[in-house]
Amino acid sequence: MGLWTLLEGFLLLANALAILNEERFLAPRGWSFSEVSTSGGAKTMKGQIIGLIYAAQYLRVPLIVLNAITILVKLISG
Repeated sequence: MGLWTLLEGFLLLANALAILNEERFLAPRGWSFSEVSTSGGAKTMKGQIIGLIYAAQYLRVPLIVLNAITILVKLISG
């Protein structure tokens, strides 16, 4: 496993976090950002994970660019 494979794995994880929908997936399970921020649970592990999910959703445009670069590199290198 090389560095490129590891970076691709992190990119896939970021993509998975970015596509989670709050209304349809997160809120029914109690993982909404408003629920954690009102209860003061931002310091808990659950609050940190929810913050990571929202950070990935906020950075969708850079993820699109990184996905395009990854696809181009894979097409060129084979």
